Amino acid sequence: MEMVASAPARMGLREIGDWAARVERIGFDVIHISETIHDPFTIAAMALSRTTRLTVRTSMALAFPRSPMITAYAAWDLATYSEGRFQLGIASQVRGNIVGRFSSPWSEPVSRLRDYIESLRAIFHSFQTGETLSHAGKFYRFDRLQPYFNPGPIDHSIPQIWMGGVNKKMCVLAGELSDGFVCHPTNSHPLILMTRTLPSIAEGAGGSLRGTPGPAVVANPQPMMTATRDALDALREPRRSELAFLYSTPAYRRQLEYFGFGEVGEALSDMARRSEWGDLAKHLTDEVMNRVVPQGTYEEIPTVLTEWYSGLCTGLSLPVPVDADHDDHLSELVERCKVIPTSSEPVPF
Repeated sequence: MEMVASAPARMGLREIGDWAARVERIGFDVIHISETIHDPFTIAAMALSRTTRLTVRTSMALAFPRSPMITAYAAWDLATYSEGRFQLGIASQVRGNIVGRFSSPWSEPVSRLRDYIESLRAIFHSFQTGETLSHAGKFYRFDRLQPYFNPGPIDHSIPQIWMGGVNKKMCVLAGELSDGFVCHPTNSHPLILMTRTLPSIAEGAGGSLRGTPGPAVVANPQPMMTATRDALDALREPRRSELAFLYSTPAYRRQLEYFGFGEVGEALSDMARRSEWGDLAKHLTDEVMNRVVPQGTYEEIPTVLTEWYSGLCTGLSLPVPVDADHDDHLSELVERCKVIPTSSEPVPF
């Protein structure tokens, strides 16, 4: 099982290098860099500069506010600099953020992201081969890349393209076009994987020219895990607040609905519409938390994750504590999780 560490969303340029080096020492295979309050490519560059073995993957950079060419240059630079240790994860985000926070166009997100990925692959091909750039899609058109503006080939594999998403159509698209798929924390429960996410990815892979079993799949349950039971109880409240915010987004409520907590999701969304952010957490009861979040001490959690994810995915994303007091225990935990049986090996695009 590929073990992934998610960089804290608020971690900036001064902190990410030391954190990445620490995560590499612990034994993780991959670092995920999110896009929330920092530019993910800049953060990724700093993480790569302080590591020698880790893969660094954006999870997820926002596609629509950026031209595919801008994204391609950033990914190519990072892949070149790291000698192939960078992977590009991109996603659509929800309409409210793209329009209201980035003032960017939003329409037909699945079709637009398909065109975006096909544009990236055409650009990467032209970078690597020097052949004429020619892509004409519904949303993006590229037909000009003079040699002066072409960075030229790299000596290792071109950046993999990963996707994330929640709804069925986006999962189908991932199965068809992506090298890998990162589940959202709100659709990483094994029952959701088995009944919704994986069948949709398989549908896309089966309908493409790539064959099966399709892309790699990283589950992202963000389990609650600490050294002691008392510490686990203390972790519950901040985790409750984070999940309540995520589930307040209508597109992310399906996991709650699946387990019969639809009214909780509706209440959270209503409060978000009224900007009542401080009171969200009170609606996410312990009953809900215990149902949707794997949890346990460092000693217990490998067994819990084995029971949840054995044979279902190719990677698991875990949080890393801010302090390094228990890194020896965390390193042992990571090694134990690496031997969890995975799903079938993915077929590269």
